[in-house]
Amino acid sequence: MTTVSNGSAPPEDTFGQSKLSGNMGVGALVMSVLAFSSPIATVGGTMPVLLMFSGPSAPGIYLLVTAFLLVFAVGLVTMSKHMKNPGGFYSFVTAGFGKPAGLGAAFLALFGYLFIGFFAPSFFAVTVQNFVSNTLHGPEIPWYWYALILILLTTILAYRRIDLSAKVLTVIMILEVALIVTFDVYAFVSGTGSEHSFVFDMPWITDPSLGLALLFAVGNFFGFEATVVYREEVRNPNKTIPRATYLAVVGIGLFYALAAWAYVVYIGRSDVRDQATTNTVSLFNDSMVALTGKIVADVGVVLLITSVLACMLSVQNISARYAFALANDRALPRVFAYAHPKHKSPSVAALAVGVVWCGATFTFAILGTDPERLYAIASGSGTFAVLLVMLLASAAVLAYFRKNKSHFRESGWKTVVAPIITVLFLGFVTYMAIVNYPELIAGSNTLTIVFMTFTFALFFAGFIYAFVLRSKRPSIYQRLGRQNMERELES
Repeated sequence: MTTVSNGSAPPEDTFGQSKLSGNMGVGALVMSVLAFSSPIATVGGTMPVLLMFSGPSAPGIYLLVTAFLLVFAVGLVTMSKHMKNPGGFYSFVTAGFGKPAGLGAAFLALFGYLFIGFFAPSFFAVTVQNFVSNTLHGPEIPWYWYALILILLTTILAYRRIDLSAKVLTVIMILEVALIVTFDVYAFVSGTGSEHSFVFDMPWITDPSLGLALLFAVGNFFGFEATVVYREEVRNPNKTIPRATYLAVVGIGLFYALAAWAYVVYIGRSDVRDQATTNTVSLFNDSMVALTGKIVADVGVVLLITSVLACMLSVQNISARYAFALANDRALPRVFAYAHPKHKSPSVAALAVGVVWCGATFTFAILGTDPERLYAIASGSGTFAVLLVMLLASAAVLAYFRKNKSHFRESGWKTVVAPIITVLFLGFVTYMAIVNYPELIAGSNTLTIVFMTFTFALFFAGFIYAFVLRSKRPSIYQRLGRQNMERELES
């Protein structure tokens, strides 16, 4: 069997695989997952929206989502023990439902992550533009120049060894967490609501806004697939991946639940929903100014800017590895399967992601698209695509262990009960995303039809493409889902 040692992509008629390398530990892996959700952007942007829907039950919403995603992690970690090949949910869906479904899921995931990542340049540009103009009283520079600078920075980092990205993300995340904890402490000490109470509500199934609240909360946990995507680039994956997965879910859940609780205590249980509704965009900044003063609030804006950089870098790393996995299987051009001989990174795939984002930025700049509208559409449509992949992956875990139950000595809780609970939960959240898609992308019914049609069409295009490969290129078809790497690792 031919193997690759010089970083180049192997010939199509061999089953050798280009491989990545890294030395990430549990802490770095958790920080990469946390960076995906951009903590300051979440607490300052998404959380006020969640408070608008759920009011004083927002902390309970985060605890509920944490509990369900911990159940999801049970199946994810259990399956990762038996599937040594990288490829993330692409590999999982292939193993559970077959190569056509796996390829469709991979196309969905790549599209979803590319779109989620593309929210960052426009959001970054608007934030920096306002900071330079209003705070620093600097010149008016078109938004797309800021966006292109961000894309260049993250592409340079993503091109290099994953350990460098992990160090950058860790430093930024420590600073962000410190700022959010500062907000929490001041909020708990200085609550000014009509009733300074430390009590929050738990959500009830009869709450008409529960579905939308869950949808926005689940989006804050996206990215913990990275724990399995980076399998080739972590130390001792059999120990690092389970620890990082559970720690990421619990850590993110408690971190955001605490921040939501701080909002409730500071503003007051009876007032928090109204204030979040009337002052959604500036709720966090106004609270920080009132609690800590303008200087700390301005530091928060700077950290928001670096937070968006960290989020985009995290997304770019995952997107590049999906493209790398698909190219290794020859479902994408072979050039994207190039592993840099020095950095052991998916360097060409990382560059390609940057080029796609640059092209999109130029296109929307020429069209005169409002960047504020752009980042809402990009993040919303990408979130929906990744949510579909998560639902498919949770169902694939159940299908995989049902098909192979005679080969594994795993408990029914891990292989049956936990996956069923996850499928039901993510199925409900996906249903809410479909019903409320216009709110998710902040767009019209026409945009809803266009993006939803395109999203589902992507999955079916991958499905059909797999059958074409099976008929015309059977050697490539056999590679799909990193299945041949699985055989190599087993041997």
